[in-house]
Amino acid sequence: MPAKKMRVGVIGAGAISDIYLKNMTTRFSDRLEVVCIAAKHIENARKKAEQYGLRACETEELISAPDVDLAVVLTPVGTHYSLIRSALMAGKHVYTEKTLTDNPAEAAELVKLADEKGLCLASAPDTFLGSAWQTARQAIDGGLLGEIHSFVISANRNNSILLSMFSFLRQPGAGILYDYGVYYLTALVSLLGPIARVGGVIGRPYPTHVNVLPQSPEYGKQMDTPNESQMSAVVQLRSGVTGTFHIDADCNMRDEAHFAIYGTKGILYLSDANQFGGAVRFLPDMQADGEIPKPRELPPVSRYSDNCRGIGPADLAEAVRDNRPCRASKEMAYHVLEALTAILSGGEHGAFRDILSTCRRPEPLRDF
Repeated sequence: MPAKKMRVGVIGAGAISDIYLKNMTTRFSDRLEVVCIAAKHIENARKKAEQYGLRACETEELISAPDVDLAVVLTPVGTHYSLIRSALMAGKHVYTEKTLTDNPAEAAELVKLADEKGLCLASAPDTFLGSAWQTARQAIDGGLLGEIHSFVISANRNNSILLSMFSFLRQPGAGILYDYGVYYLTALVSLLGPIARVGGVIGRPYPTHVNVLPQSPEYGKQMDTPNESQMSAVVQLRSGVTGTFHIDADCNMRDEAHFAIYGTKGILYLSDANQFGGAVRFLPDMQADGEIPKPRELPPVSRYSDNCRGIGPADLAEAVRDNRPCRASKEMAYHVLEALTAILSGGEHGAFRDILSTCRRPEPLRDF
């Protein structure tokens, strides 16, 4: 007898919803059955419902619907707390786009509520489940690097274009740390374990931007852009491994990420944590004979190298079925949120902050 599918209701019909809906209704349809979609503007929900063969409904109707087991929340972060709380109170499992909330105290309340209700709460980014990061995880766990002692993470974006395209990035809680840095810290924790303390410097050099998109109704107008766009931090893990974490969102539109992990046997060069796939290269240490080594690309351990958004909800469904922890766990999501918030608050004062929460590394993803 085939395993029972988890019935899904999607909240949010914005730009990110298409890839979730496509994947959940096709490649992960053995685990998920998407039945309905809701949105702030019901006409947007109706368009998506017609496109994917679903039922359109109001958010309150979806949350109380008896044929919905899992609410997938794809709305801006400022709405997450109320939506997740309502869904948990209604007895639904919840998966939300990053971050869990924009407030660690509210996130902690949701984590506790999910435990009290015996429900699964999970949060993106699920990119760490992609082939690149699982390949790196296998290499690390297999001892390829020897003893790991440091890492370097650096990434860039172009806020002028992104802030013009997506108005939610101008809202509180949608600065470069919560919206983009979350990918890198989630990947880091999934690979090397929890964070002990952080310290950083935060930059907001451009409090306004001119809208640069000709097709936008706001084209040519000044926009208030109060969120942080630059960040440089030192991150120390509970293991003692320490590294640097840097983002400049006032730079180049094409993301040029550098993510390297250093060990006694060599260096592992990773891909962009905002992507599921990409090359993972290992540069071994020089041998006793003095031969200069060349980096070699590691073979991927899974087929999930393209945009696999939806794999997180699929893993949640399987975890509930098999009575095991889901990989994009609420504990890891809360831990990363606490660390991001500590970088942000400490960066205002040039101070280090201890991270009080902890989490387990998620189990590797094999043969999913």
